[in-house]
This record gives sequence, structure tokens and C-alpha cells, in this order.
Amino acid sequence: MSNGVSFREASTPEGLRLVAIGDIHGCLGLLDRLLEAIDAEIAADAPDDWRVITLGDHTDRGPNSRGVIDRMIERSADPRHLSLGGNHDVGMADFLTGPKNHRLFLDFGGVETAASYGVTLDTSDEDRFTASRLALIEAVPSTHLEFLTSRSLSATFGDYFFCHAGIRPGVPLDLQVQDDLMWIRKEFLSHEGLHPKLIVHGHTPADQPEILRNRINIDTGAYSTSVLTALVAEGTRKWLLQANEDGVSRRELS
Repeated sequence: MSNGVSFREASTPEGLRLVAIGDIHGCLGLLDRLLEAIDAEIAADAPDDWRVITLGDHTDRGPNSRGVIDRMIERSADPRHLSLGGNHDVGMADFLTGPKNHRLFLDFGGVETAASYGVTLDTSDEDRFTASRLALIEAVPSTHLEFLTSRSLSATFGDYFFCHAGIRPGVPLDLQVQDDLMWIRKEFLSHEGLHPKLIVHGHTPADQPEILRNRINIDTGAYSTSVLTALVAEGTRKWLLQANEDGVSRRELS
């Protein structure tokens, strides 16, 4: 693709601050620490407008998926907070509502998610599994199920396009399909050309944020590294905020 937006030139709409938070995976403590820092910067800098966007995978693997969803619902009372859907969010919804498609939830953090609702998933035999699944269905508030099933899969402002996993190169942004937005890896991650906008995504954990000319990956594997990352952009300025067990660090990007 010959035309597109590069990291250096990508800009937000005038007066708008954009904040994107990577995969949370049930890490409520890190999320709260990061949100406190984001709120403090917004209060101190007083941008004309702002958006805080979580990039999906709010649930599974970490210790408090229930608390994370509660926090996101609480924050969504202000429409400037946007939560996108990730494959784990959809996997949890499928587990609660569908007769099949249970492996994603069971194999990749569903046990921890169920525990946050006070339910022990028991897969030792079919009857115990059915009973424990029904117990989780009963324990999950209807507002949480609505949160899981009503997420948009992308958002765009100025030169930025936000999604969970990435996009299929060469396909217009408004024609991207759900499966790619939530699952794509190889074709997107290996693509070196520019996209119509700078893509900000998660889904593929990395030890450090990946800052490339055509995309920014801010999934730093919070559930295993205890580091939750946010990208902040205003105009052409860009910086990172990272919450860990000791506090929050800030790093300007150039």
C-alpha cells in the first residue's frame, strides 16, 4: 500500500486527547491504578475533549474479571469512555449463552473468571460441568452479559484506528470483518506497509509495547507480567503510561 498514515505523522483531531488501554484480562488493581493516572493527567492538562478506549479482553486469566466489568460499566456512564470487544469477551458470552463453543473460555482463563463470580467450574464429568456452568450463568448479572455482547469492535478518530487484534491489510477499514478484528495475527503482524490509519491494537502479548511505523501494540500481558499499558495521543504527541505493582510510569514517544 503506497499511501497511508505513519506513526510519526499520525494526529488526533484538534483538541482531542485519545487514550487506549491494552488487554486487561481481569487485572482490576492495575486498571484502577492506570485509570487514576489517566484521570490525573486529564484534570491537569484540561484538553478540550478526550476519549478513553479499552481494546478488549477485559476478562479471563487475571483474578477479577467481575470487578473489571463492574468498573467498565461504571465508567461507561460517561460516553467518553469506550470499551471494545475482544475474543475473550465474546468467548465468555458464548460460554454463558451457547450450547457449544466452550473451549476458549475453559482453556484460557475461564476458571479464574468463574471464581471471580464465586463459582468453581468443575469439568471432572459432564453432570458436574453442566451444574457449575449453570451456577455461573446464574451468578453473572444481566448487565455484565449485556456488556459482553454489545461491544463495538473498532473505533476511529483522526488518523487512528482502534481494535482488539488488528486488520486485514488491503481491506478498507469500514469493510473489516469481525473475525479479523478479534483474531488476526500473522497476516497483520507481518505486514510492513502503511495502513489507511495508524492501527492501535492488543491481542498479541509482548514484553514491551511495539511501536512500529504502521501499528502500535499495547498488550503487555498484564495477567502474567503485572504491567498494564496505555497509549496517550494528542495532536502529534504520543506517550505511554504503564501501571505495575509499584505505581505508574510515563514515557514520551518520538
